[in-house]
Amino acid sequence: MLKELHRVEHDLNHVILGKPLQIRLALCSLLAEGHLLLEDLPGMGKTTLAHALANAVGLTYKRVQFTNDLLPGDLLGMNIYDTRSAQFYFQPGPIFSQVLLADEINRASPKTQSALLEAMEERQVSIDGETRPLPTPFFVIATQNPIFHAGTSALPESQLDRFLFRISLGFPDRAAEKQLLQDEQQGSRLQLLTAPLQPEQLRYLQQQVPKIAVAEPVLDYILALVHASRYTKAHLALSPRAAKALVRAAKAMAFIDGRTYVTADDVQRVFPYVAEHRLNPQSVAGEHVFSQQLLNTTPCEL
Repeated sequence: MLKELHRVEHDLNHVILGKPLQIRLALCSLLAEGHLLLEDLPGMGKTTLAHALANAVGLTYKRVQFTNDLLPGDLLGMNIYDTRSAQFYFQPGPIFSQVLLADEINRASPKTQSALLEAMEERQVSIDGETRPLPTPFFVIATQNPIFHAGTSALPESQLDRFLFRISLGFPDRAAEKQLLQDEQQGSRLQLLTAPLQPEQLRYLQQQVPKIAVAEPVLDYILALVHASRYTKAHLALSPRAAKALVRAAKAMAFIDGRTYVTADDVQRVFPYVAEHRLNPQSVAGEHVFSQQLLNTTPCEL
């Protein structure tokens, strides 16, 4: 089954050129059943990567363009009165899909952004006093522009904390950009996804990730990083939820590498992408100032 996952990773690297680390992190997010936030300038391939991930895992998905006039009901759904039957019936919103592509999420109002909180944490939504479960699995793959762009509203800390990773694609290197220009007339690169995972294959892989072993010294190193974040006022502290996210992410990284155990290197590879948006919500993706400082100053005795 790992062979099929590596084939998907290979295909994704042909869709998004020159970004192997970001592709690996995106797959880690899906395997660890965590939500993914893609932040970058317009035109950098965020939406393409989001579409590619949804296609690669063979799940049903819906895309929502977040705007300042998007209402919570437009996302969650609402009860509608039928005059013929004189009864209300529920019209589900796009959130009732296995993968929700939330495009430019920070252009919506805070009220609409907060409508996602319950869904992202508990995989359910409450509408008119009734709780409705979401499909399984349920992922949010969101894109956002940097907060200094016009028309954006910063995501609240409570919502940022529900994203396992925040990653940035950045500009492609010269060779990758040249390849993009040469392929301009050949249609969408999404067509290069030739062998997507089947939903049952994805579920099987997700079930293997928790089985990855974390030795006590590695767990102590994770705790040291988390606790170190709590002794300075320069940034926010990492919560127990963040610590659990770090463990899940490191396990997923080890699993993709074909190992049955987590190493300190796995922790260090994922830590900036798990921690920075939690430590400093106002930071720009790709600038790992506080997370890198914690890595540099926390001893790793392994």
